[in-house]
Amino acid sequence: MTPRISTDTVLQKLDALHRPPRTFLDWDTPFHLLMATILSAQCTDKMVNRLSPKLFEKYRTPEDLAHAKIEELQRDIHSCGHFRVKAKYLKTASAMLIEKFNGKVPETMEELLTLPGVGRKTAAVILYAVFKKNDGIAVDTHVFRVARRLGLSNGKTQASIERDLMEQTPRAQWGKLHTLLIMHGRTICTARNRKCGTCMFCEECPSSWVRRKKDLANE
Repeated sequence: MTPRISTDTVLQKLDALHRPPRTFLDWDTPFHLLMATILSAQCTDKMVNRLSPKLFEKYRTPEDLAHAKIEELQRDIHSCGHFRVKAKYLKTASAMLIEKFNGKVPETMEELLTLPGVGRKTAAVILYAVFKKNDGIAVDTHVFRVARRLGLSNGKTQASIERDLMEQTPRAQWGKLHTLLIMHGRTICTARNRKCGTCMFCEECPSSWVRRKKDLANE
């Protein structure tokens, strides 16, 4: 598809305005980022970051988590939602790190995807934030919404939107595009009460209510 606004334009304009971190999740080791990304599924980064200090202190290594009692771990992560499934993922993934990867978080998309609770979005975040690798574009709810509103993709799934964004964007910019779209989605192009009147794309955006356009995110 031909985008209404190019990803190059998006990168240039947003990069001049924002300096987002490589990931919005707090972390101090690759293992702790893996934990945080698994917990962040269907949960806000804010909630995960609120829990992280205590979790990181208690579960410093894959061994700590692999040997944790499942009931206790469930209580520790209860506020993140889907705590039973996530506790199982965390324990199993930790055991796999020990058994297959010498206790280290793997550095390839293929290996990361073998871990339970890790999908392409999670893997892309880890690879970019920890290893500075651009092996995908993590499509969360913000990226999904903003990409459709700007006309960068008309995909209906995370996979199709990721594919469209990767095709239009130099590989070296994949991670930066992800973080900039999240920042724009959090500050201006919000799910509700979007601020089109103050948006730098308001005149060219195919979803701008200033120009009486339909919201392509909902099409």
